[in-house]
Amino acid sequence: MLTVKNLEVCYGAITALRDVSFTIEQGRIVTLIGANGAGKTTTLRTISGLLRAKQGGITFKGEDISKLPPHQIVARGLCHVPEGRMVFANLSVDENLAMGAYLKTDKAKIASNRDYVFNVFPRLKERLAQAAGTLSGGEQQMLAIGRALMGEPQLLMLDEPSLGIAPKLISTIFEKIVEINRTHGITILLVEQNANLALEVSHDAYVLETGAVAMQGPSAELRNNPDLKAAYLGG
Repeated sequence: MLTVKNLEVCYGAITALRDVSFTIEQGRIVTLIGANGAGKTTTLRTISGLLRAKQGGITFKGEDISKLPPHQIVARGLCHVPEGRMVFANLSVDENLAMGAYLKTDKAKIASNRDYVFNVFPRLKERLAQAAGTLSGGEQQMLAIGRALMGEPQLLMLDEPSLGIAPKLISTIFEKIVEINRTHGITILLVEQNANLALEVSHDAYVLETGAVAMQGPSAELRNNPDLKAAYLGG
């Protein structure tokens, strides 16, 4: 579904990504793990069109999207839930969800997508009129994911969904991520600082170190890799 090939991304004179390549098969959960500053967020921002690569290509469903603006990438079915959630704090939960459907014109389909979001995150239905900025961190993360689901993604990119969330809600969020993948068939690219959790819920994993892919393979195998355990899993 997604192929990233020989990606190089720079911030001025600083190279953030060097020759990064990976593939994501349809229906899989794939995780990118690595230390802070390894290039995980930069990778997602480049795929979604927020950053431009200096070199390399990004192919989504057989089409080169590396030069497309973000809204056209969203229209093709690739949605990005950014680090820090980035909900519209002064808008209600209802209005935030409506923003996720801004490219959609079929009112019946929009209503159906809202029902699906409420089915996944019932708490959002209870908070419809509430300003998004007054929600808890976990509820804001639910809203950020729900807003992306309103865009009918075929591939959903999630950047640090556990960041700033109460521990008791983290397991709920990750259960929902797995549910979205299994019941709705949405492919997921997950960036997550909690490497243990990321490897537990994903099928495949890539390890980024200083802007390059250092390790890759099935998540179950990488969880048992002694080098990875020592570096990221507290082993």
